[in-house]
Amino acid sequence: MAVIFHQAVVRVRAGERTDRGGNTVPDWSPGAVQRLTIGRLSVQPSIQSERAQAERTEVATGWRVLSAPGTDPDVRSSDRIEFDGLTCEVIGEVARWTHPVTGRTHHVEWQMTRATG
Repeated sequence: MAVIFHQAVVRVRAGERTDRGGNTVPDWSPGAVQRLTIGRLSVQPSIQSERAQAERTEVATGWRVLSAPGTDPDVRSSDRIEFDGLTCEVIGEVARWTHPVTGRTHHVEWQMTRATG
């Protein structure tokens, strides 16, 4: 295994509940979520921005996550990711890269961010 794929995150996936209107909506309550530790990852810083306003300072921090070759972690754009004591949101779609010879998933990449303020 390559040295850079030594990190892990916890994928948090919402359960489902029915709202007052009869619609199925995500349920992020602790008893409803599914948690899965995903290893063999490389988590790399990608962005950090700060915007000062009179009433608060908004800070956004982001990471690019790559899985080791030959892995296909179960992550969706609707998931949350716990990493380094922080809860982040997956930004955009999760990219699954196909191996040109086998046609199977070669590796997976996604972006995640945490915003405060």
